[in-house]
Amino acid sequence: MADITGYCMGLKKVVKIAQPEIVTMKNGRKAVKGVAEEDPSYKVFKILGNDELARVEAMLRQ
Repeated sequence: MADITGYCMGLKKVVKIAQPEIVTMKNGRKAVKGVAEEDPSYKVFKILGNDELARVEAMLRQ
């Protein structure tokens, strides 16, 4: 299983997203939010494109 990654502003690097959850923003676009696996005190948010959305949804269903 591939990991979901995103850029953490606090840690200033790309980290794995722990506890990922797909959310819908006000404008209708989909995103994934969670916490940084290295340091759970930092939240990570990543806006998804259509191709990436399908991949992430499939990973979360497993």
